[in-house]
Amino acid sequence: MLDVAVVGAGFAGLGTAIQLARRGRESFVVLERADDVGGTWRDNTYPGVACDVPSHLYSFSFAPDPGWSRVFAPGAEVQRYLRACAREVTDHLRLGCEVLDAAWDARGEHWSLTTSTGPVRARVLVLAAGRLTEPRIPDVPGLGEFGGPVVHTSRWDHGLDLTGRRVGVVGTGASAVQVVPELAGRAAHVDVFQRSAAWIVPRGDRPFSPAERAGFARDPETARRLREDVFTDMERGLAARRLDPGALEALRRSATEHLQAQVTDPGLRAALTPDYEIGCKRVLLSDEFYPALGRPDVRLVPSAVRSVAPGSVTTADGRRHALDVLVLATGFHSTVQPYAARVTGRDGRTLAQAWEGGMVSHASTVVHGFPNLFVLDGPNASLGHNSAVHVIESQVGYLLGALDHLAATARPLEVSLPAQRRYTEEVDAMAADSVWLRGGCSSWYVDARSGRLTLLWPDTASEFRRRNGTFHPAPFS
Repeated sequence: MLDVAVVGAGFAGLGTAIQLARRGRESFVVLERADDVGGTWRDNTYPGVACDVPSHLYSFSFAPDPGWSRVFAPGAEVQRYLRACAREVTDHLRLGCEVLDAAWDARGEHWSLTTSTGPVRARVLVLAAGRLTEPRIPDVPGLGEFGGPVVHTSRWDHGLDLTGRRVGVVGTGASAVQVVPELAGRAAHVDVFQRSAAWIVPRGDRPFSPAERAGFARDPETARRLREDVFTDMERGLAARRLDPGALEALRRSATEHLQAQVTDPGLRAALTPDYEIGCKRVLLSDEFYPALGRPDVRLVPSAVRSVAPGSVTTADGRRHALDVLVLATGFHSTVQPYAARVTGRDGRTLAQAWEGGMVSHASTVVHGFPNLFVLDGPNASLGHNSAVHVIESQVGYLLGALDHLAATARPLEVSLPAQRRYTEEVDAMAADSVWLRGGCSSWYVDARSGRLTLLWPDTASEFRRRNGTFHPAPFS
C-alpha cells in the first residue's frame, strides 16, 4: 500500500513528486501514460511552439534554471527543463502506465487503481493530469473524408512534407499564432480560417546574452529578483480582467496599436479586429503572426469551416477552398476533463457525474464525495494573466499540509458539501464582474453547460496562494 499515487508527469505531477521526495516521509508513485515526462510540453512539438510566460517565472521556484536561452523559452527547452527536474524522482516514475480506473474503497480507506501495467493501491490520489491534454477535434461534417493529412497541433507529424502543398489552418488562437508564421514559406499556400478574431499584443521576445546567463548562474539572487519583478508586473494584468477602465483601455490600446503598426491593409485589419472586449478570450502574444498574414502566399479567411470534402473545405460564407493538408489549431477539452469519467468516489458517483453541471471544488483542489483526492490544475485553478506554475506550487503546498493532517489523525479527509458550496459561490461572485463573463464572447474558460467560469481563478495569483496555499482542516467533515 502506497501513501500517494500521482497521475500525470507534467508540471503539476513532477512538482508534487519532487516535494514529496524532499520530505522523505511518504511512499509514492507517479503514473504517466506516455513514455516520457513533460505533459503539454512533451505533446506539443509543432513548429514555432514556445511558452507565452517569461521563462524565469514559468519554472519551479524550488528548481530555478539560470540557463534559459530566451525571455520566452521554446517548447523543446521547457521540455528539457522538465526532464532535468524529473531526474530527482526517477525511481518513483512509472512511464507507459495509463490509469484506466480509480475507485475509492470505503472499507479499506484507500484508492484502488486499475492501470495498464497492473493494480495500484494508495491512501491518497493526486490527479495531475492537466487541462490541456485531450485535443479538441471540431465536429465538422466530412472531416474524416478529407483524404489528405489532417493533423492537430498537439499531435504534430514531423514527417509531414508541406513543400508545394496547400495548407489550411483551422483556428486563430494561441497555437495558430505560433504555427502559421512557421508554415508560411514552407507550404505553397496557407489559408487561415478564423471563426473569431483574437486580441494580440507585442511579444517582445529576445535571447538572453551570454553575460546575462553567466550572471544568473553566478548570482542566483539576480534571477530570483527577475522572477519576482516579472510576477509583479503580470499581477497588474488582472485589473483589466476585472474591468478597471484605465487598465482595460491601456491593454486595448496596446493591442490596437500593434495591429495598426503591423497590418496596413484596411480590409485585413478590419477582419482582424475582435468584436468583443479584450481579455474575454485569451490575449495572445506575437510579433510574427500579423506579418505572416500579410504575405502573398498566406490568406486570412474570416469565416468558420462549415464542412469538409475530399481535398477541400467549405466555410460558413459558402465558399469552397481547395487544400492538400489540414492543420487543426483547435485547442483542447478544458472545462470537461476527460479523466473525470474514470474516477469513482465514495457514493459510487464518478467525478464526471459530480461535475456534470460544471467543475466545482473547495480550495480549487478537493471535491466533496471524493475522500483523500486532490485535483491539481482543475476547477478554478488556472490564471488568465499570470503563471500557472505559481498556482501549482500553491496547490502542492495545500496537499502537503493535508498529508500532515492525515498522518496526525489517520482518518480520511473529505471536504463538506456546505464548504464546497460556499467556496463555489464565492468564486462565482468574484467572477461575475469580470471580462470573462461580461466581455461579450464565448471562450474555453467558461463551462458551456452552466455558464460559469470554471477554469480560471478570477483574482490575483497572490490571493490564490493566500486563500488556497495552506491546508485548513475546518471545512472537512
